[in-house]
Amino acid sequence: MKNYTITVNGNVYDVTVEENGSGAPAAAPRAAAPVAAPKAVPAAAPKAAAGAGGIQVKAGAAGKVFKIEANVGQSVQAGDAVVIIEAMKMEIPVVAPEAGTVASIDVAVGDPVESGAVLATLN
Repeated sequence: MKNYTITVNGNVYDVTVEENGSGAPAAAPRAAAPVAAPKAVPAAAPKAAAGAGGIQVKAGAAGKVFKIEANVGQSVQAGDAVVIIEAMKMEIPVVAPEAGTVASIDVAVGDPVESGAVLATLN
């Protein structure tokens, strides 16, 4: 038996796996509990075409989009907050890496994001 800790969509599960290396057929899998279908989340604002600009604004940490600070077409300076991510009960601003104009916002409020994900682009 091996124990693993698995994280799925931010939920942590402890899993025990039995190895069956004797060549005998594995036991029939148990039926999993039914999972409710995810609810459709209406977008706060329509998204522009993904990747419309050449400068990418990337998430520094995994979390959930808490607030969108900039709008498509808005001018931003280096260090201006574009998106706010909520991670570990903290609000983390994701800032523009350099000055430019917001070309696209590629996320909506409530979207889960991974570290390094492109959240917006600038021209």
